Amino acid sequence: MEETPCGFESHPRHNFMPKFKQSLKIIPLGGLGEVGRNMMFLDYQGKILIIDMGFRLPEEDMPGIDYIVPNINCLKGKQKSILGLVFTHGHYDHIGAVPYLIGKIWHPNLEIFASPLTRGIILKRQGEFPSQPKLEIEEVKNGSKIKLGPFRIEFFKQNHNIPDNLGLFIETPVGNILHTSDFKFDPNPVNDLPTDFEKLKAFSKRRVLLLLSDSTGAEEEGHSLSEKEILENLEEIFERATGRIIAATFASLINRIQQIITLSEKYQRKVAIEGYSMKTNTELAKVLGYIKSKKGTIIKAKEISNYPDSRITILCTGAQGEGSAVLMRIANKEHPFIRLKKGDAVILSSSVIPGNERTVQVLKDDILRQKTKVLKIDGLRIDHPDWWFNARPSHTEPVLRLVVEARTKKLMKKKKKELIALIK
Repeated sequence: MEETPCGFESHPRHNFMPKFKQSLKIIPLGGLGEVGRNMMFLDYQGKILIIDMGFRLPEEDMPGIDYIVPNINCLKGKQKSILGLVFTHGHYDHIGAVPYLIGKIWHPNLEIFASPLTRGIILKRQGEFPSQPKLEIEEVKNGSKIKLGPFRIEFFKQNHNIPDNLGLFIETPVGNILHTSDFKFDPNPVNDLPTDFEKLKAFSKRRVLLLLSDSTGAEEEGHSLSEKEILENLEEIFERATGRIIAATFASLINRIQQIITLSEKYQRKVAIEGYSMKTNTELAKVLGYIKSKKGTIIKAKEISNYPDSRITILCTGAQGEGSAVLMRIANKEHPFIRLKKGDAVILSSSVIPGNERTVQVLKDDILRQKTKVLKIDGLRIDHPDWWFNARPSHTEPVLRLVVEARTKKLMKKKKKELIALIK
């Protein structure tokens, strides 16, 4: 076995390709079988289109590593063949590697396309790297169409937990490709519109040669929690909390940030936003109209002591236990203004990325030792081939909430009965 320039393995027995008059190469550089590092390119007769450029967070056995970026050695010497770079959305696992890689592929004629929020996040972050090329990014939106050499691309809206998420319908001389981007079939999204299934149905009639379906957990049976359910779970915590609420999530999880701000206003809480990326993304999203807050809701961390604990929400980064993130610094008593204390409720408001389980558990242990509650909003989920269930304790009542879904109503009733019997 040997390693190819792009990090893939090949074997002498497998080094053959059928000979076609026209062929299209699809080369994933990351994001397959892992969470993060999303990047791929299409190559038709030496004309290259790149999709996304993300990084991946390090795992527990990678001390001293900040981020893992795609291996782009196979693009060396091909810069002038790269027609363009398109981005699907603004999560860092799709855009985070831009400052580290763009200089290696950039040339004056490189065209870059992204939705308004994605564009804003990329440019804001790129400004922190003055030695890197100054990027010109053209805005696209739902329904936009562009042509890059042999590639015709139509952008379409996909529901996700960040606004401005776009899928790609790509016409090539070989056939049509549908790239879904990350997606969530959420019938009750918050601060967003649901999936346009009629649009997807229309694409199915346009002779799709290949479907590229890109979303964490898409291979699992069942459904993830709707944002409406997550909002209800969060509200239970706000209703009951008598002390400060410290909510940690990803800086690019714009819809979750809005949910927490909205609930804070409903329960008369001020919000202190901590973490450089959290602050910059929130400010940018406010300018673009994706985050809304009343005048006076957002305060500085040093002003927290001016208000009762019951009127304070702290919104910060660090739900994955990252060493340099705000929540870990708070837990380690390294934050200049915030110390954990009895009565605080810490919410980890994002799913644990595979590989980070131990790191998150260490963070939770450090918080619990300081007599502070740690709350998760998604409970315990178990998947089976034909059914799944989610169980979580209520934060306002002495009850266990149980959600069961199955392929048939009969099976759902059967499994519900079995679970209730086990719980009792």
